[in-house]
Amino acid sequence: MAEVNSVVRAAGGVVWRRSADGTAEIVLVHRPRYNDWSLPKGKLDPGEHELTAAVREVFEETSVEAVPQVRLPSVRYLTGEPGVEKSVDFWSMRATAWAPRAADHEIEEARWVPATGAHTLLSYAHDRGVVRAFLDVPPVTGVVALVRHAKAGKRKEWTGPDAERPLEAAGERDAQGLSGLLTLLRPDRVVSATPLRCRQTVEPLGLPVVVDPAFDELAAVEPAAEALSALALQGGTTVVCSQGKLMPPLLSALTHRADVNFHTRKGAGWVLCFAGGRVVGRDRLAPLTLR
Repeated sequence: MAEVNSVVRAAGGVVWRRSADGTAEIVLVHRPRYNDWSLPKGKLDPGEHELTAAVREVFEETSVEAVPQVRLPSVRYLTGEPGVEKSVDFWSMRATAWAPRAADHEIEEARWVPATGAHTLLSYAHDRGVVRAFLDVPPVTGVVALVRHAKAGKRKEWTGPDAERPLEAAGERDAQGLSGLLTLLRPDRVVSATPLRCRQTVEPLGLPVVVDPAFDELAAVEPAAEALSALALQGGTTVVCSQGKLMPPLLSALTHRADVNFHTRKGAGWVLCFAGGRVVGRDRLAPLTLR
């Protein structure tokens, strides 16, 4: 077995849209350098988050603006260079806008094809496997990003009402980083638990913040799960900012998984993809500053 000395990180997507007759189509790219057909993807820039890279690379290779949804299996393969592997993170992505892409030395053509027939064109087994995983996921009808408020200092050192404890400087930086990732999801609405620190965490998104005590720290899990599921049923993407004690049991209730560690760091969260009232995809979301 060849020795692996380095791993190149990359990211991309299975980007889908509906044709006029309702058929799910995905976009594939032809690369003249390799004379192959593949999923759109590319290398991470230095210091770049993989989700940011996925959205950027999809647009650069296809001229499609796309919104990430379900995290799909990652792939890892030899690049052909001695001792070098490539690791690629993939997401399913909903296309929101697209335009013809001019051919260049990197991408000769970006082509929409029926998702169920993409395997006949794709050159590599690992890409075909990612598409099979995409086809196994029910169509996503709503997305909720459930996040925990960013750092707000120590409770015992705050002399005012706890609900009025604000973000500290580090929390403000993490909230900005989190906002950059949440913006990629194209949020339609923002909901927050009552405390100021929760509202401040999602204010950088620039959308009206609706306060709902159902997501407060001491709220009951079942009503919180019902409230969050109702937001998912509205369609589009909702960002919900909650608190650390409620989130693990809430996530367990929503996903029906008591065996998963849903502990969430301050300023981080989860992307939950719903098909109707059922969670069909979950993925941790955290800015690079929290890794």
